[in-house]
Amino acid sequence: MKRHPILIPASLLALALAACGPAPDLEEGPAAPVAPAAGSPAEAVPVAGQEEGVTVRDPWLRQPPPSAGVSAGYLLIENPGAYADRLLAVETDAAERVEIHEMDEVDGLMRMREIEGGLEIPAGGEVALQPGGYHLMLMGAGEGVVAGRHVDAVLVFERAGRVGVTFEVRPPGASAAADRGQAHGH
Repeated sequence: MKRHPILIPASLLALALAACGPAPDLEEGPAAPVAPAAGSPAEAVPVAGQEEGVTVRDPWLRQPPPSAGVSAGYLLIENPGAYADRLLAVETDAAERVEIHEMDEVDGLMRMREIEGGLEIPAGGEVALQPGGYHLMLMGAGEGVVAGRHVDAVLVFERAGRVGVTFEVRPPGASAAADRGQAHGH
């Protein structure tokens, strides 16, 4: 079956790209840091049931622009195990659905597309979901996706199974390193 690109109205595409693209340079300076919830967003979360475990670090969501209803999610997934794993889905009550997306540049234009079949996490490796690259798209994001709040979700992996995670919601102009007050080494 041949798949055709989905045509999206320009206004909706602009909002979606703003939600998942790199943070804009703000003249007022970076947004104020938001403290992570105790024991979750900034700390590693080992997965039970796998010898060496998949680890999730720094899960955060960008608050949607006003009236957009679309948010982007980011995190680092580490897989020190001997076998590759695959992030198949993300479940949360905070959105109507969550898709795993990839952004890349084609002929000087940024293109965003859903990743079919999930995102591979290589054995002994890691995958960063970050602005301008791999990311989660929360479609129909609810009123609870507001800066300063936390959103619970379940990451569904092929090998590791269901992994609970809590995302920190950051302001619309947030970036990973700036809001943690440190450089990200990955």
